[in-house]
Amino acid sequence: MNRARKNLAEGIVTFLVGLALKLFGGGVEVPVVTLPKVGVVLMVIGGALVVTGLFQAARGAGVPKS
Repeated sequence: MNRARKNLAEGIVTFLVGLALKLFGGGVEVPVVTLPKVGVVLMVIGGALVVTGLFQAARGAGVPKS
């Protein structure tokens, strides 16, 4: 698995976990942090990973492998 696909897969999984926390973590009491806020942070990180993976895939598509 190349780096672009790895970043895309990790980003999608991270985004989905963050979305689940944002949607369904509101009723859970956890000290120090709130789960919906952690979900938003994970969604941002997942989105950044997806964008990075897309950029790497687009950039690597035109470069021949030696």
